[in-house]
Amino acid sequence: MVQHLPPLEGITVIALEHAIAAPLATRQLAELGARVIKIERVDGGDFARHYDARARGLSSHFVWTNRSKESLTLDLKQPAGLEILNTLLNTADVFIQNLAPGATAKMGLGKQTLATRNPKLIVCDISGYGNSGPQSSRKAYDLLIQAEAGLLGITGNVEQGAKSGISIADIAAGTQAHAAILAALIQRGKTGVGSHIEISMLEAMTEWMGYPLYYSLDGATQPTRSGTDHATIYPYGCFRTGSESSSGESEIMLGIQNEREWEKFCRIILDDDSLITAPAYTSNSNRSKNRDSLRIIIEDKLKKLKAEEVIEALESCGIACAKANTLAELWQHPQLRALNRFIEVETEVGTLEALAPPGHSDSFDAAVSKVPSLGEHTRTILGELGYTDSEIEALAAARVI
Repeated sequence: MVQHLPPLEGITVIALEHAIAAPLATRQLAELGARVIKIERVDGGDFARHYDARARGLSSHFVWTNRSKESLTLDLKQPAGLEILNTLLNTADVFIQNLAPGATAKMGLGKQTLATRNPKLIVCDISGYGNSGPQSSRKAYDLLIQAEAGLLGITGNVEQGAKSGISIADIAAGTQAHAAILAALIQRGKTGVGSHIEISMLEAMTEWMGYPLYYSLDGATQPTRSGTDHATIYPYGCFRTGSESSSGESEIMLGIQNEREWEKFCRIILDDDSLITAPAYTSNSNRSKNRDSLRIIIEDKLKKLKAEEVIEALESCGIACAKANTLAELWQHPQLRALNRFIEVETEVGTLEALAPPGHSDSFDAAVSKVPSLGEHTRTILGELGYTDSEIEALAAARVI
């Protein structure tokens, strides 16, 4: 098929961003072809650069969310730094920021001011709780939003709630922002004018709460915390096998979705037809109520087999199952490797592997490029804006850049 330019080629995004939510949104825009200019502090840049040093000396958080961008360092407390940002915004297509509510307005970058200067500009504000309301000024970190949105109440086991192992509230906000910006670009193509988008982590996480939120409608009891088991379907969860397999698993996941599968599971895997008609297990509701006794029956059988043997048996009778992979195993996942979904990305410490952007298209190639070092593109961008070498040196001497 004929390859075209990426769909956002020619779109310029100015990102006053840090941490995860906004950087994740802009990385996705960049890999659809947008030019993303990331504004960073002169003294250390995005603080996510310093969360850890696990990616061969670089921050795993930063490497994940900031490839394919340009890094411009500016001291926005100095008029000259703010002037550079304003110059960029005068011709930009998108401005996204996730500073504290009201911070950009104090810089003279409020939505009305920006709309007057650049009517085509799309402005996206990401915050923890929203730009107004009784909690708008609260600090908002991922785990705090997980708690506020009720996720801790349904995650973990009966004794204690547990946070998600990933920054799920940040990811939710970034994903919603990415979609909203794409919609705004389409709308601008029809109307010729930009728009203002507000995304809060709390709203995004609440949207992702999905069925548990409706399950507890009208004050009904919410789903109970059930560890790795599904709260309302059983057996659907993690089960121990009797001995470790060659790759080190001692647990597998399986899911029974209907009575036909339950009968197969009893007959072929458990080798016990009597369970099909046993009153305690004749429906999903009954199996869920009696999950403790059923788990004993299932694991008594499965612990006689290795995990790989259990997976093979389940697949042979059409029952959904999965290996409980470690992250080391995920890097070598045979399905992802067979589809060539891992690519190489340049960084300041050399080449790192990365997952290619999901959603592979046969009409364009994703615009994946280097993870930028701090301020790597500052001089190039200023040169494009018409600054001379001597002016750039003066800005550097004054710590504006």
